[in-house]
Amino acid sequence: MKLGDIVRLRKAHPCGGYEWEVMRVGAHVGLRCLKCRHKVLLEKGVFQRRLETITSGGQEPGTRFPPLSPPL
Repeated sequence: MKLGDIVRLRKAHPCGGYEWEVMRVGAHVGLRCLKCRHKVLLEKGVFQRRLETITSGGQEPGTRFPPLSPPL
């Protein structure tokens, strides 16, 4: 799992959305609902139990921004 991954959880959010974007990875996992944009923080073990699938890939850890183009 990487930053920017889109994941599907087993239970729906109260807004009805199942898909979340991974915003933070560490001891806790930060998620943002793709339907209502609500943010939550889950312990890693709780997140792993609720995870159903990773639907799309994100970026490698440590690459926050695209590389800069060389100066002209």
